[in-house]
Amino acid sequence: MTHEEEEEMLYDISKLQEQVQQVSLAQKATKSKMDGLTKDVEAKMDGLKKGVEAKMDILKKGIEGKMDGMETKMNGMDAKIDGMDDKM
Repeated sequence: MTHEEEEEMLYDISKLQEQVQQVSLAQKATKSKMDGLTKDVEAKMDGLKKGVEAKMDILKKGIEGKMDGMETKMNGMDAKIDGMDDKM
């Protein structure tokens, strides 16, 4: 191998090392961005989950209140019917 060929090979090796470093840095930057996006998505999902749970609790309480109201009305109707039966 001639001196020129050796210098050319060393230059090529140097360029390849530089390219490998650039790819490595790009991968680290991409991973960092993905980690950040993952955390953002998780935070948003947690917020949505809490919002849905809160709405479900409100709806559940509303339904329970309406059911209690219906039970009260039904008991009142039973009392009226019993009163009518007593008159007969």
